[in-house]
Formats: sequence, structure tokens, C-alpha cells
Amino acid sequence: MQEAVLLLALLGATSGGEGLYLIHLPATSNVAENSPPETSVHKFSVKLSASLSPVIPGFPLIINSSPLTEVFRVRWLSGIDFEVVTTGKQQLDFETGPNIFDLQIYVKDYVGVTDLQVLTVQVTDVNEPPQFLGNLAKGLDLYIVEGTNPGFIYQVEAFDPEDTSQNILLSYFLISSSDSFRMSANGTLFSTTEFDFEEGHNSYHLVVEVRDSQGLRAATSLQVNIVNINDELPRFTSLSREYVILEELAPGTVVANITAEDPDDPGFTSFLLYSITTLNSYFMINQLTGTIQVARRLDRDAGELRQNPVISLEVLVKDRPFGGQENRMQITFLVEDINDNPATCTKFTFSIMVPERAAKRTLLLDLNTVCFDDDSEAPNSQFNFTTPSAVGSRGRFLQDPAGSGKIVLIGDLDYENPSNLAAGNKYTVTIQVQDVAHPYYKNNIYIYILTSPENEFPLVFDQPSYKFDISEIRPAGTLFGRVRATDNDFPQSSIVYSISTGGASLQYTNIFWINPKTGELKLVTKVDYETTPIYTLRIQATNNEDTNAVNVTINILEENDEKPICIPNSYFLAIPVDLKVGTNIQNFKLMCTDRDSSPRSFRYSIGPGNVNSHFTFSPNAGSNVTRLLLATHFDYTGGLDKIWDYRLLVYITDDNLLSGRKKAEALVETGTVTLSISVIPHPTTIVAMTTRPRVTHQILRKNVYSPSAWYVSFVITLGSILLLIFLVTLMVQLAKAIHRHCPCKTGKHKKPLVKKGEVKNTEGEVAVSTETIQMSTVFDGEVIDPVTGAKYEFNSKSGARKWKDPLMQMPKWKGSSPQGAAPTRALSAEETGPPRSTDKEGNGLRGTAQAEDAGPGSRPQDGKPGAPKNRDPALTSRASHKPHPAE
Repeated sequence: MQEAVLLLALLGATSGGEGLYLIHLPATSNVAENSPPETSVHKFSVKLSASLSPVIPGFPLIINSSPLTEVFRVRWLSGIDFEVVTTGKQQLDFETGPNIFDLQIYVKDYVGVTDLQVLTVQVTDVNEPPQFLGNLAKGLDLYIVEGTNPGFIYQVEAFDPEDTSQNILLSYFLISSSDSFRMSANGTLFSTTEFDFEEGHNSYHLVVEVRDSQGLRAATSLQVNIVNINDELPRFTSLSREYVILEELAPGTVVANITAEDPDDPGFTSFLLYSITTLNSYFMINQLTGTIQVARRLDRDAGELRQNPVISLEVLVKDRPFGGQENRMQITFLVEDINDNPATCTKFTFSIMVPERAAKRTLLLDLNTVCFDDDSEAPNSQFNFTTPSAVGSRGRFLQDPAGSGKIVLIGDLDYENPSNLAAGNKYTVTIQVQDVAHPYYKNNIYIYILTSPENEFPLVFDQPSYKFDISEIRPAGTLFGRVRATDNDFPQSSIVYSISTGGASLQYTNIFWINPKTGELKLVTKVDYETTPIYTLRIQATNNEDTNAVNVTINILEENDEKPICIPNSYFLAIPVDLKVGTNIQNFKLMCTDRDSSPRSFRYSIGPGNVNSHFTFSPNAGSNVTRLLLATHFDYTGGLDKIWDYRLLVYITDDNLLSGRKKAEALVETGTVTLSISVIPHPTTIVAMTTRPRVTHQILRKNVYSPSAWYVSFVITLGSILLLIFLVTLMVQLAKAIHRHCPCKTGKHKKPLVKKGEVKNTEGEVAVSTETIQMSTVFDGEVIDPVTGAKYEFNSKSGARKWKDPLMQMPKWKGSSPQGAAPTRALSAEETGPPRSTDKEGNGLRGTAQAEDAGPGSRPQDGKPGAPKNRDPALTSRASHKPHPAE
């Protein structure tokens, strides 16, 4: 209220005292609980302002309520008169509250003058009659199943709105009169009788009243419905219980018709459902009509019907699919036999195998043991046999006694008999089996009699043993022989050949293969006379009855298929240039062996490489040991010889002892030996050489990079730069050293022949300079220097040499620095040459060539007499070049 007064004061200040206000407000009014909509609560008027400005349509109105509610609204009456009425949106209930509402009513005209007043509405209590709970207030349908015992039906519940604690006692009364129901004072409804739907008592209408202590009352209706149930059993109306039927009735044939009725609904038989409760597969019933039909074949002669032709069934009738009433009835069917099966046998085609030496009167087949009639009763089950017809048997078979079905042998069945062979040892007998009752069914029986051959003759090979020869050079897959076995028994069965023992080696489990069908022998792999000259095989032949074996000897024919083998297979020799003709070069000899040739069958010849025929072998045939001799002297001075290094390919053949006829047929094998021979010139000979330094760098790289190590990339880059600088420096120093030691031409040719760091050959190609330094040289030769008379040692393979006296000094290069140059290195075999004569200063005197090689035994330059033709032109300088004194 204080808030409303403050708001009024503010509005009054705003209006400026022009006089618009609400008449009869503020005020307090009452309204009864549960008042219907549009109930008048309070009337008031509006006093217009001095300017007589009308109120804006829609005003006055309730702008706020405490508590909030939509129960009230302002309704215009006429002119300036208004009233507050209920809306019906909410129910006013004194007992549940709220009971007091403060409504703020606000008015405004077109000039903008406003006023606000408060209307207090109090809810007053009204005495209310009792009320039924829930749907019971509008009436309720109750259902009782017929046949239910008298007793409790329903509990009626009501309440008094005036008493929230429900302590006020209410009284209940059954207004409608009925002998079938009664109600207690607390509202319990009971039945007093058992209801029967079929007697016509379908439903009852009851009125129930409740009263409070002041006499206020309320009423409601109860509709009690009696639920019909099926309480009567169906009754069968068909009288027959036993039926006689024939077997083999077609499926679907009607054999019985079961009928029934329901006493509860005698006029509605269509509601009855029929079924057969007995488990069977012969009959089925129509569940709506009760018609029983054949479901599958009724075979009186097989299965359970053969022993018991009576089928008992229980038929069930129900008045609804689920639940309801039902009744049962037993019926039986007697299945009668008919002659519907002909006489039959387990099979109508028989194949009988009879040994060829079977005795006469031997019983071959008794048809009574295999033939029968499936009909269950005589005479339908009786049969006999007709006279057999034995076309082609020529009196060999007979039915004895006649009509008995017993087939006996009366003739000869020797398998090898020509007449039996003509017939193929196969015979056919035809006989009929026939019923003795109508309609006299019959069936033909075919009997095929086959003569079974017996093992009368053994399996034998056409030879007691076999012997085959095969050359050791024949390839795998070669056919070299055949074995053959026969059996005089007929029919001729296939024979299978196999190697039972023999024909194995350390490397192969089977060296020979035999065709299992033809007996042909073939090689699986090549044979070797020197390893095994003779093989003995045990070959087995097998057919369906017998097994026999025979020995096979295989002789391996020796052939000249082994190459001579000589030692040493390759060798290096060094000889002085002036070696005497006929000398055994360094006492070298070949020792040869051949697994399939005698020591006297060898022949020796030298193939490519023996230029000018300087070398020969002695003896050149007839021995397994031969020596290498110098056949002709060397002539380098006259220019006949130009090669200093010889590579000989020696052929050793094993055909020395072959006659003229035998040579055309036999094989010849050839072995080879490679000999390398270097001719050592005189040690004083000087040949200008160009050194070829060779530098080999081997770099081992190992990746140890880790992504987490940031410094690895930096270290690798820095190391690579330093290594590159080092290699460039090394190459510059190497080029300078080569330039200092290479001979340079004086006179016109001021320009160097090749670029710095390169050596150019005679064909204009640049050869890479390399240097090979040999350590720990082994000196295997010794020569006397013809100039000094001193001895020096040399290596026959590399050409390196040194004075034998350690105090001797090798001659220095002409024009070398007087302060002492670096000692001369040992030259390799490619840089050495034959000894030459020198002048007093140590210069070469042959031709106009002057050499700067200070070592003994220097070779001549290319292009001069005695120089090897196959030397690399890049290794020597021009012959006419003379070293400059400054060098």
C-alpha cells in the first residue's frame, strides 16, 4: 500500500494538478469464491481533467496485481463509468487461496494526464456441496463378468471442498431401487446376486448420492454392464465314429465330415473351430467346416499301416481361437489293402561274376531271396517266375526246378576257350516275375553273367636279365633300353613297371627313370664313367594279380669327356732380353692330368700371344710334363720385336694317341693355361717416362644425424667446406709436382702440350694421372749392370729394382737440383724397359731420344724401335724432348 501511495504522489506531481482522477478508488471489495466469469466486483468512475480531454480507449486498465493474476479485468459500462469483473481464467477458491488481491488501476487521457489507484479485492468463503473425484463426477461405466459371485463391485469416492483436512464425514446413498445391488454408508457398491448374460440381464443404471453434514448433496450415475462370457461347451452333432477307407486315395479326398454346435450361440455355427489334436500326417481337417481330407498317400503296404491299418484321431472343436470352451471326440479310420504293387525285386538287373573254373550245377542266383510283393495281404502279395530265355548262352544256364527262380550253371565257362572268347565271356538271361492276382502285374528281370578270369599263368619277362650300354656323354632324357613282361591270362591286364632298387648316387636318388606303362628306360641326369662305371637295377613288373622282378645291368661307356687339368693354371715369368735360345724359362714346367686319358695322350700348343714364335714347349706331345723353352731370340734393335709383355694362351689337348679312324668318332677335350711373360731389357737402357701419380681417396660416410641435434647440420657443412679446401690444395700441389717432373720441349714450342693437371695421349684424349706406390717390394731377380759392374735386384712382376750393395746410389736425373733432389722412386713394371747403353753422363745413346729416368733398366719411348706397341702413350713424353737445364 505504501508503494501505491508513493506512485500516486508521483503521478499527481506529473499531472500538474489539472484534476484527472478515479472516483470511488482506492477502495476494498468482496467477491465470493467460485464466482462465474463476468461477476461484478467493484464499480468506479473517471473524473475528467479541466481540459475535458477524453480517456484514451483501453483505459482505465489493471496494470499490476499482487499477487499476479488474470482473474480480474476492467469493463466499460457507459460514459465515464467502469467496473471490475472476473474473467474466469482462474478459479477463485477460498480454501486454497490466495484470498486478497491488490489491483492497480491506471487511467490516461489524450492530453497525457494520468491517475493510478488501488482496488483491494477480498475472496469470501461459500459453503460448497461435496464433489465426486475424477471422472466419477460425470458418470462412470462399470463392467461385471457374468457368473461372478456376489460381492464387492466398486468404491465410490467424494470430498468436501470446505474441509481441506477431509475430516468431515460424508454419507453415500443408492437412489435407484434394485434388488441386485446395495451400497454401504462409506460408498462401497456390492452385488447381491450372480448375473447371467443369457437370461437377458445385460446392464443396470444406478444413481449414487453423497451428502455432507449440512445437508448439501451431489449425485452421479453408474452404468453397470454385464460382460458376456462363453460358459457352455460345444456339442458334436455328427454320429459316426468309425470310417472304412481304401488305400491310395488321392490327396484332398473327403473321408469324413465332423459337425458341432455351440449352446451359447446355436444359430452361429461359423464361430466354431475344428482341429485334429492327434499327431498324424495322413489327414487334415478344415477348421471352419470340420471336413476331414486325405493329406498324403495312404500306403497300406508300407510303414506303420502295414502292421496296423487302424488310424485313431482326436477331433477338437472350440468356440474361439484363444480360450473359450472346447470339446473332443475320438474317431478311427480302417485302411483296406488293394493289389496296387507288382511283384518286384531289389533290382531288376543283376550282374553275376562267375569264376571260369566254376563247377557245373553251381547255383548262380536265387530270385526268391531278392524278389517280393509289397502288398500286405494274400493273394495280392503272391507271385511266380516264368521260363527264362537265355539268348546266346548256348545251354550254359538253366532254371532248376522250373518256376523256382533258381538259376544254375550247366555248361563250360573257360575264359580262354575260343567259343567263350567269341561271346566275350558275357551272357544274358531274361526272366519275368508276375503277380497271381488281378491285374497280374509283371516285370522283366535281366541277368548278366560275366566270366571271372583266374590267374592260371604267371607274369614273366621276355629275358631272364637285361644288359644295356650307354655312353657317359649322353644327355638327360636319353632312351637307352626297354624291358617287357607278359601274362598269358585273358584279359590282358595292364602291367606297371618300376625300379625297386639301384640307380642311386650321392647326389641323385634316381639316376634312371622307367616308363611305368611301356618299360622304357631313360636317363634322369648325365652319368659319369669315372664315378660309377656299372649300375645294377632291380626292375619290378606288377599287374592286378602277379608281381615279378628282373635284374638290369647298365654299362657306362667311357668317353673322352674330361678336360686336361694342368698346374700351374696361370703363371708370371720374367726373362732377360738376351736369354739364350733353348733355355728352359725360369725352369717352368707344366704338369697335366686327365681322368679319362693316359699321360702320353697330351698335345701342347700355344695360341694367340706368341708373337714371332719366341716360345715353345718341349716335348710338345706324348707326355704329361712339358717345359717352356725360348725358341727364338728377341730382336728389338732390328725392329722385329716390339712387344715386351707377352700373354700366352696354352692349349692342352688329349688326342695324341687317337688313330685316324678313332679320331672321327671320339671326343677331344682341351684345357687351357695362361702365361704372362715380361721381357726385361738391359738395366742401363733409359727411356723417358711420364709418371702417372695416382691418388685414391676413400671416404666413409656414416649418418649420425638426429633431428633434435641442431648443431649436426652446421658441423657437417663446416666439415665439408674444410675437406673441399684440403682436396683443392692437395690437387694444386700434385699438379705442381707433375709439372716439375714432366719433360718440357725447348725451342719453338713454348706452350705446354697439355693443360696443367692433365696428361694428353697421342690421340688427343686426356688421361687421368694416378700414382701407385708399392710397399714392401719382393725382389726375385738379380742382374749385373754392364756399366758399373755392380749387381742390382729386380721384381719380375712390378719391375722395381735396387742396388744389391746398400752403399750404392742410383744415378741422379740430369739437370736436377744440385742441392739433392728427392730419391728416385721404384718404377712399376709398366714404366720399366730393357737396359740400354749410356754415355759417360748417363744419357741414352739410341737414336736421338734422351731420357730423364735415372733408374737402371728404363724402357725406350713409344714410337722407337724396341718400344712396346700396347703401352699407354700418356705414360711417355715425346722422344725428341730434351730437359731444360733450369729444371
